[in-house]
Amino acid sequence: MSDHNTAHLENAVVHFDIAGPDEAPLRRFYDEVLGWRVQPKGPGYTLLATPGGLGGAIVEQERACVVLGVAVADLDGAVKRAEQLGATIVMPPTDNGWVAKAQLQDPAGNLVNLIQA
Repeated sequence: MSDHNTAHLENAVVHFDIAGPDEAPLRRFYDEVLGWRVQPKGPGYTLLATPGGLGGAIVEQERACVVLGVAVADLDGAVKRAEQLGATIVMPPTDNGWVAKAQLQDPAGNLVNLIQA
């Protein structure tokens, strides 16, 4: 994700995660096929920069998936509302020192990260 202090438009997609069980081939794929800038940041995590300005990450995890990160003005309120509308909370609101976020599954099971704007 971009700088922690960067202002984001409320409810805009501001980040994405591409996950899979082996990070190295994913780094090579997005670098060589799409020309995205890849910046390995440690075991299991690589930042991605796209030409359009949207940043993301490659995350090493067992299951392959793509997760959108959406900026919200009120993280706790958005999580409560999502749950009322059928979402399942995968990770409650958590501040990792860089960003406060929560992860949920929408009613169809798609993963979404809500990020405090």
